[in-house]
Amino acid sequence: MKHVVFDCDNTFGVKDCDVDDGLALMYLLGCPEAKVHGITATYGNNRLDIVYNTNRKMLKDLGREDIPVKRGGAKCGEYESEAADYLGEMADKYKGTLSILATGSLTNLRGAYEKDNHFFEKVKEIVVMGGITSPLVFEKKVMDELNFSCDPFASQTVLTKGKNVSVITGNHCLKVLFTREEYKERLFGTDNKAAAYIREKTDYWFGYNEEDYGIGGFYNWDVTAAVYLMHPELFVDERRTLMVSIEDLKQGYLREAEVGNCVCNLPEIGEEKVYKDHIYDAWMRVSME
Repeated sequence: MKHVVFDCDNTFGVKDCDVDDGLALMYLLGCPEAKVHGITATYGNNRLDIVYNTNRKMLKDLGREDIPVKRGGAKCGEYESEAADYLGEMADKYKGTLSILATGSLTNLRGAYEKDNHFFEKVKEIVVMGGITSPLVFEKKVMDELNFSCDPFASQTVLTKGKNVSVITGNHCLKVLFTREEYKERLFGTDNKAAAYIREKTDYWFGYNEEDYGIGGFYNWDVTAAVYLMHPELFVDERRTLMVSIEDLKQGYLREAEVGNCVCNLPEIGEEKVYKDHIYDAWMRVSME
């Protein structure tokens, strides 16, 4: 059993906003070996208040209001928050066994570290979704990095001070595209309530990605990070020496170097079909009674 706190900028079902944080949450709730203790809300996909309310509504929809949601910092540099305090409390309570999944700006993790400089030493592992090693080029445009760049100071802190940090980069997520046809095959024509919920909340996202980026589906950025946290055997680990700087992180860029200031794992998805089947199976296990 993994003890998990999910730090995210969830905008599941919010008009014109990403759906992958919410799908990552549903994945975690569908993993019997994951114990999600709480969610800490951060900004990125949208404002903090929208993210906080989206998390609360989604947990109500899923019948999981037993999971607390904590408000984080609302902007870069706002390191004192309820979420930062909660992260510190959970690191103390589950010292050496707490796993953190972070899929938005890293402001809350920096806040926990500022409150307790031993915070990262107490955490078992951190898996973050963010960063690029080269431009994210789609059919119609180049996509900006949206997580590390939100608070480059916090990102640098997590990457250089964190212990056992794995980074799911935007580039590695491009390996697997989830298509509308596939969604129809796996999620339509079933009376599974979780499948119906996903269809209702995510169908619009296919059109958005086709119109704006020219791609016939979408990439499950944050779900990829959640899967790595729970089942790293589905990936190939790639340890890299990085020289991370504030200037680079303003664009979310991770620069490899022979002599750097941190060593992080940048895992790559393994066999695509096994990976996808695993995700769909977990989503279908989510109880909505």
